[in-house]
This record gives sequence, structure tokens and C-alpha cells, in this order.
Amino acid sequence: MTLHKIIISLASNCGQKANIAEARRRLGDLITPRRYTEAIWTEPIRTTRPDLYLNQLVEADTALSADDLEAALKRIEADMGRTAEDRREGIVRIDLDLLLYDRRRYHERDWERPYVKKLLGMFGRFNFSS
Repeated sequence: MTLHKIIISLASNCGQKANIAEARRRLGDLITPRRYTEAIWTEPIRTTRPDLYLNQLVEADTALSADDLEAALKRIEADMGRTAEDRREGIVRIDLDLLLYDRRRYHERDWERPYVKKLLGMFGRFNFSS
């Protein structure tokens, strides 16, 4: 079984602490976490809602393909109550984005966001050799 090195972004602006904790619990069925960053509060981006976001990254291993992992992340979001209506209203119960799969980057714009750079810095240097 081949394990793939990944980074996933977790974010919530509604019931933030509880939703991040629940997402972490559910991710345990898909990934083997190496380490989580601390969770940080950030200002909203591209929304009229004033609610702060709680953001965190996890560096982990998974046996899933990138496509299967992304589909599983979307299922977790839906199971936790993320809806199109909430999206229109700027409510983010949970947002789980695959940022890195082995050496391939996803969500390129996110890599330039100051909070993502700050969170990535908490990892120090990435170790993808083991």
C-alpha cells in the first residue's frame, strides 16, 4: 500500500471550535495525521459576514487517491451540514481543502493567503522523504 503525503486546510466561521474538532475526528477515518498546526483566528475574506474564521492545517498520510480524498472531504462537509444556501449566505460550518498531495499543489490561490503562509510556517520544513 502506497501512502501519500498530504496537507489539508480546515476552516469554519460558524460554531468554529466544535466544527473544527468534529472535522478532525472525521478526518481520522481517512488520514493518518503527522501533525496539526495550532488553530488561528482570521478575518473573513470575500464575504459580507463579520464572523471570524478558525483555520488550521494538518500534514498527514493517506492511502486514498487525490480524487477519492477530495470526494471524501466534500462528503464530510455535507455530512456536517454544509449547504449551497449557507454558502450563498457566507456561512461556513466546515471547509476542508486539499492543499498538497505528494508534491502537487491544489487551491493555488490559498497558498498566497497570509494566514495559510503563517500556518505553513508552523510546520517548518516539510519532510516528504519518510
